[in-house]
Amino acid sequence: MDTHWVWSGIDPVALQIGPLAIHWYGLMYIAGFFGTWYLVRRQLQQDGMWETVISRDVYEGLFTTLILGVVLGGRIGYVLFYNFSYYLGHPVEILYIWQGGMSFHGGMIGPIIAGWWYCRKHDLPFLGLADRFFTVAPLGLMFGRIGNFINGELWGRVSDVPWAIVFPQAGSEPRHPSQLYEMTLEGIVLFGVMWSLRHKDWPAGARVAVFLIGYAIARIICENFRQPDVQLGFLFGQVTMGMLLSFAMLTAGMIWLFLLFRKKN
Repeated sequence: MDTHWVWSGIDPVALQIGPLAIHWYGLMYIAGFFGTWYLVRRQLQQDGMWETVISRDVYEGLFTTLILGVVLGGRIGYVLFYNFSYYLGHPVEILYIWQGGMSFHGGMIGPIIAGWWYCRKHDLPFLGLADRFFTVAPLGLMFGRIGNFINGELWGRVSDVPWAIVFPQAGSEPRHPSQLYEMTLEGIVLFGVMWSLRHKDWPAGARVAVFLIGYAIARIICENFRQPDVQLGFLFGQVTMGMLLSFAMLTAGMIWLFLLFRKKN
């Protein structure tokens, strides 16, 4: 007898007020942004940087710039890395963000570029601030994966493990709830690691490198259970696009960390 749980999903609209629809996925983004805003500010206050190195108004401007970087980078990354041929023929749909399609790797590159530009413009210590933002970035990832699970999207591969779930949009076969695996490793576990390292006397930028390494390892592990994007499938063997991008991220993080500590010594 099949005892696997069938995921019936949750109405993606959390609240409907006339023509205005508030989606759960959007609320997850808001929760992630607010948590990041609060915990980065808390670090700056504890480290004596609040209102000395960076003022309240400049911080708010930086945060707004980073949010734009996340959204634009995430969308552009998805278009380039995951569905370029489709959007090449349907360029207007690049703007249809509400239809879904965001890439984490693009959503990381976007705010790095935006943050570097903003810090240069306002004469702020880019690496020092980046360390503090990347320390709490896993919190946003955790909320994002919760949103994926609520939407019943980005499901895992077919499996007969006792906790496998049937996602009707993916067919009748039970699958790994890979969204929850990613929520745990990329979110909860990585946040615990990064938060525990926040007082380390390391070179500026070292925590960014640790995040790159930690996320890449977590993502590569989870990709072994996640169903590849249908339009891409496996690139070669059992390698997915997520694995390939994460491997590049892992390599960059290890080289960056090595160079930082070699320079310090």
